[in-house]
Amino acid sequence: MLTITALLAGIVFGLGLILGGMANPAKVLDFLDLAGRWDPSLALVMGGAIAVGVFPFARARNRTRTVLGAPIQLPTSRQIDKRLVLGSITFGIGWGLAGFCPGPALVALGFGMPKAAVFVGAMIAGMVLFEIIDRGSKS
Repeated sequence: MLTITALLAGIVFGLGLILGGMANPAKVLDFLDLAGRWDPSLALVMGGAIAVGVFPFARARNRTRTVLGAPIQLPTSRQIDKRLVLGSITFGIGWGLAGFCPGPALVALGFGMPKAAVFVGAMIAGMVLFEIIDRGSKS
């Protein structure tokens, strides 16, 4: 049941990204272009996503299990450290250069966009590199 629910949630999420224009890197880059052809429509998409998510996350804070019985694993740290800041900057630079973030890139890859394939490959390489560096720093 959890697998089917996850699949359905992923399909709804992917459709939302497509309908909202988030899987279109040109639309994302226009949203980020404050000094040029700024397109504020993605702010409405993000605002809608936040509005929909606020109540379930508030409710989840007081629970240990989902409605289907899976454990709830929310982040517990509220610390703003160097790692968070550098990760945020790196994410923003990648988003601004490519017009993709991970979810929309996977949706675009499913549509066969070559730019998405390059982005996803770079994203996976970055994850592997992070794991190598992170394991080395813990030894």
